[in-house]
Amino acid sequence: MTGIGTVAALEFRLRLQTGRWRWLLGSWFVVLALIAMLIRLAVREDVVGSEVVSYTGSFMFGGLMLVVLGLALLISPTLASQSVNGDRERGTLAPLQITNLTSWDLTLGKLVASWGTALVFLLVTTPLAVWCLFEGGLSVGRVVVVYAVMALLMGVVCALALGLSAWTGRTTTSSVLSYLTVFALTAGTAIVFGLLLAVTADTVEDQVTGQTYSYTQSRPDRIWWILAPNPFIVLADAAPETPTTTIRLPDGTLVESRQDADLLGALSQEARLLRQRPEVFIPGNEVPASPAEPGPVWPYGLGFRLVLAAGALLLTERRLRTPAGVLPTGQRVA
Repeated sequence: MTGIGTVAALEFRLRLQTGRWRWLLGSWFVVLALIAMLIRLAVREDVVGSEVVSYTGSFMFGGLMLVVLGLALLISPTLASQSVNGDRERGTLAPLQITNLTSWDLTLGKLVASWGTALVFLLVTTPLAVWCLFEGGLSVGRVVVVYAVMALLMGVVCALALGLSAWTGRTTTSSVLSYLTVFALTAGTAIVFGLLLAVTADTVEDQVTGQTYSYTQSRPDRIWWILAPNPFIVLADAAPETPTTTIRLPDGTLVESRQDADLLGALSQEARLLRQRPEVFIPGNEVPASPAEPGPVWPYGLGFRLVLAAGALLLTERRLRTPAGVLPTGQRVA
């Protein structure tokens, strides 16, 4: 642990040498605060029965976290994509490798530094989350879980970028590959899912009044796992449900109301519906048999991303071992 802390401290000092971080963090907070304010102005309270139901905080928080995740996916690769090959180019990696520091000390120390820097950006958004809590319709547990999942997703991106930095010799190549990896796991999964949705569809034949006709039925339940690693799906599906509010109708009936327009909840519901098999019509019955309730998607997606991160760390450790033996073409020792 001492070696990891030493490497992480050196990395933090290298990142804090310039005085631009305060301006960058300030700009980050101001932009997100403006977005939160715009979402707040767009929210309207619902009137159910004789009472006003406010889920403003839940709606604000869901929209804000999706924006934060999108921006974090742009920032996180830059924090680690040049961590290893950049040190090689500057000649600062070899002096560390000849000390008592192990390859795992270097690997985990660089991960802690890049991940910790990313978490600072996430920590800056906590005042906005507190604002959402005061607006109502949001539980503390939901905020904690969303922030924990967000932190894991940012850590995975840092680990992947670190692995690419150790695998490639040039900083430009590792940076481009890091962004391509992020694109493949976000927009790429949605594109592949949409293309395969048409390929995996079934042609169903049915008879009505003696006439046979056919139609195409989509089967997303066969390929839902392609969307599972998408970080937006993982974040939305892992978030706990919004709290319910008891509403008294004009006739005195008490009903439980839950916010349907919550962005994270709506995205989670759509993701789980992809796992649901089509309705099965039983001969002789006009009402189709109800399919089983679809399960969560996020354990598969988060598990897949953690496996990728573990593989990237193993690759980084292997590239940082000394003596190196045979070096890749164009790579120098110091």
